[in-house]
Amino acid sequence: MKTKRWVVAEPDEARVHALARAGGYAPLTAAVLVARGLDTAQEAARCLSCGQDRLHDPYLLRDMDKAVAAIRGAIERDEPIVVYGDYDVDGTTAACILVDYLRGKGARCTYYIPNRLREGYGLSRAALEQLYQQGARLLITVDSGITAAEEIAAARALGMRVVITDHHECHQTLPVADAVVDCKRADCTYPFSSLAGVGVAFKLICALEGDSTAMLARYAELVALGTVADVMPIVDENRVIVSAGLEKMKHTSNVGLEMLLREAGMKGKRLGSSAISFVLAPRINAAGRMGRAELAAELFLTHDPVRAQALAAALCEQNKRRQNEENQILTQALARLRTEYNPVEDKLIVLAGEGWHHGVLGIVCSRLCDRYGCPVVLIALDKDGTGKGSGRSVSGFNLFEALTACGDLLERYGGHELAAGLTVSADKVEALRARLRAYAESHVTMADLIPQLAVDSAIEPSAITLENIEALSVLEPYGMQNPEPVFCIRDMTVEDITPISSDRHVRLTLVKDGARFSAMLFGTGVGGLGFAQGNIVDAAFHLEVNEFRGRRTPQLTLCDVRLSQCEHLADQKLLNLYHTYIGDGPLTAREARILLPDRDDLVAVWRHITCRAEDGRLSVPDGALSRRVSWESRREVNIGKLFVCLDVFSESGLISYHFKEGMLNVLLKPYQGKADISGSVVLATLQSMAG
Repeated sequence: MKTKRWVVAEPDEARVHALARAGGYAPLTAAVLVARGLDTAQEAARCLSCGQDRLHDPYLLRDMDKAVAAIRGAIERDEPIVVYGDYDVDGTTAACILVDYLRGKGARCTYYIPNRLREGYGLSRAALEQLYQQGARLLITVDSGITAAEEIAAARALGMRVVITDHHECHQTLPVADAVVDCKRADCTYPFSSLAGVGVAFKLICALEGDSTAMLARYAELVALGTVADVMPIVDENRVIVSAGLEKMKHTSNVGLEMLLREAGMKGKRLGSSAISFVLAPRINAAGRMGRAELAAELFLTHDPVRAQALAAALCEQNKRRQNEENQILTQALARLRTEYNPVEDKLIVLAGEGWHHGVLGIVCSRLCDRYGCPVVLIALDKDGTGKGSGRSVSGFNLFEALTACGDLLERYGGHELAAGLTVSADKVEALRARLRAYAESHVTMADLIPQLAVDSAIEPSAITLENIEALSVLEPYGMQNPEPVFCIRDMTVEDITPISSDRHVRLTLVKDGARFSAMLFGTGVGGLGFAQGNIVDAAFHLEVNEFRGRRTPQLTLCDVRLSQCEHLADQKLLNLYHTYIGDGPLTAREARILLPDRDDLVAVWRHITCRAEDGRLSVPDGALSRRVSWESRREVNIGKLFVCLDVFSESGLISYHFKEGMLNVLLKPYQGKADISGSVVLATLQSMAG
């Protein structure tokens, strides 16, 4: 498991009790609210409200009146209108709701979704010329266009009127268009600047219709889908939209979404923001990533159930293709990193490969970023000598600024602090790698790269009741700036460890004060744990209700598990003995026996290292290795005994090892024949001291 730095909030108990009384909140809910700065009933009620009266007047958006006038004029003149979207969930849903609405008003309206693989992001002159030749006279952009000044000028030169709707950051000079609607315009006084692209398109529909409530009832689920998928803050107006959308998804009138829910196995299940993020959005995005974004657009616009079912199945098939491509790249990257990546020294990963599908690079970057806890840039090299890359970063390292520092090596780049895209000539990839590594070396420390885990409150086992867990639902919907609450309990005993799904995940039984809890740890097998049965741990977790065979029980979904302070103190006592020994200090016979490994102990440690090492290297949190060996071998190999074993192997020329940034790093050395430790001075000395 990747080491995390816990940032545990300590909400004032008096304020928690006062808020619980004044607002009628359950204790855990009140603790979360106070931890997040909402310590009065009025503030909490305002932030938690999902009432539609919180929808802002769409005409507060700059140029909205001009956009409405341009569109109404085109409809009155029966001019062909084209909505220019984007290939991700946000851009696709934005295009679909606007096209559906305009068609319902009698407009001759079509849509255009650029091909990610051939055209890339944003407007292209070739596409605009093609659309004009096909008759389009009003161009409406959604989720794009705000930085496309040259392309917009070209469209207007052809004879098209242009309405831009976008939510991305603006340049100092805006494109010249009939209307530019963007909640991030510097001169826009709209009270909420974090709408998704589909959110801005929705506000345009509300302005055209003059009835925001009716339009929310009609389009809420698609607007929510794009908003959550684009990782927008689920606060203010977005909270209203997403809450209404999740409710409407249960009985959606959109035939395509209904079929996608069925095909994805989500129909009839509880739908939250996570269902969008981890089930629906990947299937929709897969179409764009694989160059078939039109499938998703057609899905949400069709009224034919048979066609919708076929399209939903096609999206799921595209998602499987995306997963296969992703896994192939990941496998190749991991194989190379086993020899090219040094976890002790390297602060950034840059890899390039031929034949990589650049539509899925961002996902692979994210997986590697999570695994190694550092920024990752992957570059797909095409046959024409061009490299198209994606990057993902961690908090504390601004990837966009790093690319800016290398701008002279790049043909194009864009993005933000945590995610970016780039185009680079193949012959400049090595120079880019060296420059990015040098930038990382001078701008970040290893400590900066340790991921943080925000914990809302430390609690006691008595607080975990079905009533308290269910009461947390008032905080939903969760998402950016309103994450699912994380709690922690310190000093829990690990009573049982059960590997599940072929050891891809682990179920733990944790006990404290007589209370016993089932806890799920996803994405980590038994071999990745830093503890064993009987150890005392601190656990950070989400709270859920598990329903099985009609029985409802609390369940912990673990975010992180770490050894408790008492375990570290116990380790320190053993390490003090070990340091006394290696410093030629005096040990009693009993103390020497605590450190002295027998043959089976040595075999257990050696077997674990050789089996777990990748390309001769093993890197683990410094308190974990002894516990992992103990778990696998069912032997008592304490941390002092472990280091004696390592010293024996080192003395025999079998390994070298060192510590850095809380990690124990073991390097296997090449040797021939059978490993021989019979001449170990370390063992002989300890044996003589043990009597």
